[in-house]
Amino acid sequence: MSTKLEDYQYELPRELIGQQPVEPRDHARLMVVDRRTGAIEEKMFYELVDCLRSDDILVRNATKVIPARLYGHRESGGLMEILLLKRHAIDTWECLLKPAKKLKPGRTLSIGELLKAELLEVLPDGNRMIRFSYQGVFEEILDQLGKMPLPPYIVEELREKNRYQTVYALRGESVAAPTAGLHFTKDLLQKITDKGIKIVDIFLDVGLGTFRPVQTDDARDHKMHEETFEIGPEAAEIINKAKEKGQRIVSVGTTTTRALESSVDERGRVQPRKGVTGIFIYPGFSFRVIDALITNFHLPKSTLLMLVSAFSTREIMRTAYERAVREKYRFFSFGDAMFIR
Repeated sequence: MSTKLEDYQYELPRELIGQQPVEPRDHARLMVVDRRTGAIEEKMFYELVDCLRSDDILVRNATKVIPARLYGHRESGGLMEILLLKRHAIDTWECLLKPAKKLKPGRTLSIGELLKAELLEVLPDGNRMIRFSYQGVFEEILDQLGKMPLPPYIVEELREKNRYQTVYALRGESVAAPTAGLHFTKDLLQKITDKGIKIVDIFLDVGLGTFRPVQTDDARDHKMHEETFEIGPEAAEIINKAKEKGQRIVSVGTTTTRALESSVDERGRVQPRKGVTGIFIYPGFSFRVIDALITNFHLPKSTLLMLVSAFSTREIMRTAYERAVREKYRFFSFGDAMFIR
């Protein structure tokens, strides 16, 4: 069970990084991997329903991505970018600023005609605390002025804002999408339900730390980012009853997995919980909730690649990723998908 960072490196041609989502959503490719034998099947995502059993429980992260990227002008006229990270009060957010040193505490930015931002303080980690002033409803103003906070490896402008949002997003303040869920269409979800599969919603607000690279030679020395999540009583009850009957818990994405595995007690039961998780899943981790995982293809040397390697093995994932590169699968947020069972 290697925790050496170099063991999670692989070569990826830049042209394989998905820059625009596939249309329709469920026409991405799907690599089906047996996590114990390494056997691989190649399908399309709309065929996922054929890979699921009628008594499976499909658990998904129904968080909503906010258009968290704003552009404002300083009093001198200079342009600055604001990236909302975390709400601390009704009008106060922890943010990233670019260029960060151009705005001093007490100074303001004008964002269109509807919004003003005052820098309150510089936090120890370099993030900024900003208070917004406005007339009306902040979320409505943000929807008008904000842009989706696409990952740094996506350099093309998104043609439609809602394509960085799952079709089942309900609520939340995520600044990154739970990307495994982007492949689902309402039609595919209906087919899954018609097969008898129960769909359970939980919530985890995906933070910018999901793109944070591991910077230590040994993964065990890496400080994992924290994210808020919520698992309701009904969701926990459905999952626990299914586990008792031996049914599979199929997790849609690594964020769902992190929330579920953060909430299990010593008896192996998922507890209803609302809180913060900084769980870091890497090889050697003992999974207690999930039995199968739907996920995308992840960055080299990333915590997400370590998570899928923990769920299967590093060797099987290495072979699968080599095949994906060879067969020209699309990678990362707007890439193709993998079903690890």
